[in-house]
Amino acid sequence: MRDLRDRETGVIFWADRDDLAAVKSFGVRCGQLGVPGGMELNAAVAAQWRAALDEAGFEVVTVVAAYLGEDYADIPTVQRTVGFIPPQFREERERRTYAVSDFAAALGVKSIACHIGFVPDDHGEPDYIAVRDMVRRICAHAACHGQTFALETGQEPAHVLLSFLRDAGQPNLGINFDPANMILYGTGDPVEALDVLGPQVLSVHCKDGDWPAKDAPGSLGVERPLGSGSVGIPRFLEKLKAIGFRGPLNIEREAENQEERYRDLRAAVKLLNSLS
Repeated sequence: MRDLRDRETGVIFWADRDDLAAVKSFGVRCGQLGVPGGMELNAAVAAQWRAALDEAGFEVVTVVAAYLGEDYADIPTVQRTVGFIPPQFREERERRTYAVSDFAAALGVKSIACHIGFVPDDHGEPDYIAVRDMVRRICAHAACHGQTFALETGQEPAHVLLSFLRDAGQPNLGINFDPANMILYGTGDPVEALDVLGPQVLSVHCKDGDWPAKDAPGSLGVERPLGSGSVGIPRFLEKLKAIGFRGPLNIEREAENQEERYRDLRAAVKLLNSLS
């Protein structure tokens, strides 16, 4: 990395909808680049991105993969469509993750990340075994580029994810820790989860949200602007310091429209800078 400060404020931005100049205007100089499933990842596109990033003096710390066909409407839909768990998507998404790793390498980025979906608790389940072995193969591919591979939190409790990481047993495998996801999926207090997962955290999102409604089984919680949800951002930041995390704090925000999203990202940058 360039001369980034400990826990420097950054953002996650998306290659298909965010202009790099607009991202820099938030007052950040680093972040994670999200790659949508349909984006071309050939050498020419990588060269264009590398030139743009170099000209802007912007540091991409992680390339985040999304996949065609994913839908986050509610928990049953996530179970059917997201990540590596749905068997009908595995082969295509494994190839795509290799391509994302190669694209990241062309940008000089040493980390990739994604959601792999709901990890089963039973290590003997066929889906569990297939996904574990797939993750091992992706880790081997990423290692050829000197990269880490981070699994995003939220869709299973901390102890289940930790057990999966230990079983996969890859030295370059870790976690992209998203505190809001644990709340949105109702899987546990994110700050307490850091006591379990802290040593495995490679990168973080700073995102906020509220718990799912108790009278709506299968629903997700509601994402909120940073600082206005149930995460407790000051407490989260203090815990990150306590566990020795020093990487960028990548703000993530989804909203109804781009104007609202950009407004909330700007406010979130100011909030994190005030708390650092």
